[in-house]
Amino acid sequence: MYLMKKIAIFLFSLVVSINCFATYLLIPMDDSQKNHLKAYGVAYWVLERDVEVDWLLNYRGGSFMIKHASPIEDELIIRGVSYEVIANSQSSAILTEISNPEVNQDVVKLQKPPKMAVYSPEGKQPWDDAVTLVLTYAEIPYDIIYDQEVIEGKLPLYDWLHLHHEDFTGQYGRFYANYKNHAWYKQQVNDNEAMATKLGFSKVSELKLGVAQKIKEFTAGGGFLFSMCSGTDSYDIALSASEIDICEQMFDGDGSTPNYNSKLDYSKTFAFENFLLKTNPLEYEFSNIDATIVHSRVPENRDKFSLFEYSAKWDPVPTMLCQNHTKIIDGFMGQTTAYDKKYIKSDVLIMGENKSLGSARYIHGEFGKGTWTFYGGHDPEDYQHFVGDPPTDLNLHPNSPGYRLILNNVLFPAAKKKKQKT
Repeated sequence: MYLMKKIAIFLFSLVVSINCFATYLLIPMDDSQKNHLKAYGVAYWVLERDVEVDWLLNYRGGSFMIKHASPIEDELIIRGVSYEVIANSQSSAILTEISNPEVNQDVVKLQKPPKMAVYSPEGKQPWDDAVTLVLTYAEIPYDIIYDQEVIEGKLPLYDWLHLHHEDFTGQYGRFYANYKNHAWYKQQVNDNEAMATKLGFSKVSELKLGVAQKIKEFTAGGGFLFSMCSGTDSYDIALSASEIDICEQMFDGDGSTPNYNSKLDYSKTFAFENFLLKTNPLEYEFSNIDATIVHSRVPENRDKFSLFEYSAKWDPVPTMLCQNHTKIIDGFMGQTTAYDKKYIKSDVLIMGENKSLGSARYIHGEFGKGTWTFYGGHDPEDYQHFVGDPPTDLNLHPNSPGYRLILNNVLFPAAKKKKQKT
């Protein structure tokens, strides 16, 4: 099977090399594109066949350019993605325009598709995770892994990891007050307690901390970490509380460390510092990092955030992560909607914010040899997504700018690394 796959890729590459001497395929990512989300899937599909993709940063919304081949064109047609066939002279003219030092554009070569993993439980509900929705819609393959695979050291098999809507503190998402008698909540508790016992941990909070530390090692070793909603701040909270107990009796069977807010270690976190945890276990909130309350005070039609514009030639990483056909994105709520900027570390890059509300929505940083990106909110096309709501149908939102930010993070690891400019 492996040999047949390698032969198929070789033949595909041969077709490209034979037919590409005169023409290119331009996949525009501006407002002319019929399906932005599936365009990312085509780019990934091409990379799987050992064919390079040029990502034209800030050119027509972050367009893709590929040497022409009939199989690629067929795939674009099948998936309903807009494209243009352009002559070699046109592609050269585009590259010349982009190379102008006065133009805030650049070309990044995408070369190898990242091996994708999504940290997600078996019993995941359809309303749980926007990332699995968009990866499935864009037809980008991924593996599902969870606590056992992480603890057993499987993360180095992957390049990219997404953290499913998760609570790394061991408090079951702080759903206790409203949902403790619901079947799905009870099942979640039973499943987590059984897994903790199986893997040699005395309680779930210790298991989740062990997972968080393995993910930190993965990132330090060069992994690409992406997380949304409560998988962001609860992750940092777990790291900061690694030496203390912040879970009350209903979560782990024993009490918490007295005055635990004074004992948090912010040096262990990725993004946040100087925050305080909510001490009422019945409150549906982890800490004062989250800016949900502030966002709930403005009408939905005014809850937006703006993307920063970076120098494509000097700051390619944030430029890649912010590619879009609009710089103003509609906001959306979540258990963690956005981040109070007062608690974001000074070395963290804020890529999207609501300046008037003092909140950041989309942030990025480096750790060791790797990078992490946190994205606040639950579902970019469902403003206030409740437990039990049906999953979003992305056939109705093929041009979603909020979902595009997720897919930028998917392709980002495929980029050829550039030498640092001095």
